[in-house]
Amino acid sequence: MRSIVKLAAPAAVAALLLAACGTTGGDETSSGSGTSGGGSSCPDGISIGFFGALTGPDANLGVNINNGVKLAVDQHNAEEGACQVTLTPYDSQGDQNQAQGLAQKAAADTKVVGLVGPAFSGESKVADPIFADPDVNLVAITPSATNPSLAENGWKTFFRVLGNDATQGPAAAQYITETLGKQKVYVVDDSTEYGKGLADLVRESLGSADIKDNTIQKGQTDFSAVVADIRASGADAVFFGGYYAEGGLLLKQMREAGLSNDQVAFVSDDGAKDQGLVTAAGEAAAEGALLTCPCLPPDKAGGTFVQDYTAAVGSAPATYSAEGYDAATILLEGISEGNVTREDLLSYVKSYDAPGVTKQLKFDDKGEPSEISVWAYKVEGGQIVADQEIKVS
Repeated sequence: MRSIVKLAAPAAVAALLLAACGTTGGDETSSGSGTSGGGSSCPDGISIGFFGALTGPDANLGVNINNGVKLAVDQHNAEEGACQVTLTPYDSQGDQNQAQGLAQKAAADTKVVGLVGPAFSGESKVADPIFADPDVNLVAITPSATNPSLAENGWKTFFRVLGNDATQGPAAAQYITETLGKQKVYVVDDSTEYGKGLADLVRESLGSADIKDNTIQKGQTDFSAVVADIRASGADAVFFGGYYAEGGLLLKQMREAGLSNDQVAFVSDDGAKDQGLVTAAGEAAAEGALLTCPCLPPDKAGGTFVQDYTAAVGSAPATYSAEGYDAATILLEGISEGNVTREDLLSYVKSYDAPGVTKQLKFDDKGEPSEISVWAYKVEGGQIVADQEIKVS
């Protein structure tokens, strides 16, 4: 299934951009020729964008999504008589400081009628108000930004295809205390919009089981003080809210300090659910690490998605690949049905209700999905594998 999202920018900014800037945020990919395949109803050069990290320390997560989006675009363009759609990348490097400029470029490029993304919560907070301005009206469907507050801003162009952290936080806390049986949890966050937001929900849900809190910074590499404090606290579990680069190093230094998996369980989130965690920690230190994610195990995706993705990319789908495919499919199906303006595509997405490869895709009036699930994953033999779906009681 393909995701559709419309974006908007403040009226004054949009007017300035439209006058001064007609370019996209990056080179268009080779997905589609940009030629009209649907007659007069198919504008030449029509495009959807991907907004997220394609380079930088958190790029793996963005690349996973972009691969799913590109597969959806390529399959769409291969259909007989299809309106040919190009894919325009907006590489944010996962840095919300770059998000405003990229969002303005996307808003100003009238060939871009919908976006998949932004991928991360911090950049979404900056970019989505630009997309949502009535003078821009660019629909944006995120497959991965999970901060709950994003849906509370009244942005009519905001949609997401997975559950937010108001579900994942309590699920992670329940998994730690009930499934793992841990009652002394040390909670660390990376101070980002995403990491701190999720960690705060875990803290709240843990209640008295949250025995100590700490904060690190993005890009930090020395966690010796945090590790010493974990040891002194007597914690039997650590929850880390953040991304895989820092999470992997924290885990490595915990294990090097003698805090074994038997003594202190390490639990983290979807931002850390990437092979980069194993690389940063080392396979031995990563063994037994646990991760939660409101994403479907990739091998459980419906239809021929897994086979098609593996054939196209050369590797199995990873975190958010299927969600990215679903988000793009919504947009592409809308274009196929003649919704080739931002306004028409936005209306189409609002009323969308069809099965995707991850779930039935339908949105409420805040852009939240109608179906939500949270899964626990674990590292075994250097690979991240599904453990169990977490049913929040």
